[in-house]
Amino acid sequence: MQAQTTSTYASEIRPFLSKQEFAPARTRLLWLPVHVSVLVGGFLLLSRLPSVWSWQLAWLPLLSLVMGASFAGLTFLGHETLHGAVVRNLALRRLIGWLGFLPFTVSPRLWEAWHNRVHHGHTQLAGTDPDAYPTLGEYRESRAVRAATGLAPGLKRLRGAFSLLIGFSVQSTHMLVDARRRGFLKPGEHRRAIAETLLGVATWAVVAWLVGMQAFLFGFALPLVVANVVVMSFILTNHSLSPLTDVNDPLLNSLSVTGPRWFEWVTLGFGFHVEHHLFPSMSARHHRKLRGIVQALWPAQYQSLPLVRALRALHRSPRVYETPTTLVDPKTGLRWQTLAPRQA
Repeated sequence: MQAQTTSTYASEIRPFLSKQEFAPARTRLLWLPVHVSVLVGGFLLLSRLPSVWSWQLAWLPLLSLVMGASFAGLTFLGHETLHGAVVRNLALRRLIGWLGFLPFTVSPRLWEAWHNRVHHGHTQLAGTDPDAYPTLGEYRESRAVRAATGLAPGLKRLRGAFSLLIGFSVQSTHMLVDARRRGFLKPGEHRRAIAETLLGVATWAVVAWLVGMQAFLFGFALPLVVANVVVMSFILTNHSLSPLTDVNDPLLNSLSVTGPRWFEWVTLGFGFHVEHHLFPSMSARHHRKLRGIVQALWPAQYQSLPLVRALRALHRSPRVYETPTTLVDPKTGLRWQTLAPRQA
């Protein structure tokens, strides 16, 4: 099938959309006090507990799970906000983005460069997209790439769970360290991104000092693992089963994942990822409508899977690209074809 650019699809879709779909979705900001209240309430509760480990262990992990869900919710809000889909003012956008990414201490400047500009501008382009898994050549040339790929999900490896448990924390730290070398940020902007990150680290250090280490373990460390699992479940399935592409075609290189409506609601529709790549500055609250339009125009090209099914395929398949459309395990030679539109 002939690949098309994002702008080509967008120009065909726009006549079916109104100005309302492109207006800032300011009511999404109501999620901010909800998640902050959950976290503040959780830390207050934890800080008042005696330092014992008996009956409390029965419900403390449940509290960590709830707080982790709010960590993930803040991250989804930060992502949508930094795309300009919630507010337009740059300073306000970055402030909300900093708060949204505070669980992972990701600088909004770094995110705008790494995600908005490079990932969206060069999705699944080998050697350029920072979120794409390596080619066979890159795998063979770099010991670091081999080590990182060995911890990626796939081939039914138990150690692949590490990418879900800590993947976003590790990747965001790596991007901050590597942003200047890779040209994502100029020196001045890189220094500001480091300052924004250190401010986040200092914020959590103060929280740890105020509540104590036991409360911090259940109120930050374990929730951060939960948030990593939620966020990485989307990030990994959105592109890692798809082919590498020279033309940035979101109907080829992206996958939307589905789940129950309540799950779509609390994750701010992050699973509508083909739709997001078509119109990054559109709030995901309109993506169900956009999905219907895309399916009507390109019924044999639009790609979507249930999230659980996509995760299962991720767990079974290799993470190295032998060709743009073939994943391979360099050690065993096992091959797996990437996803493709039905008409292909």
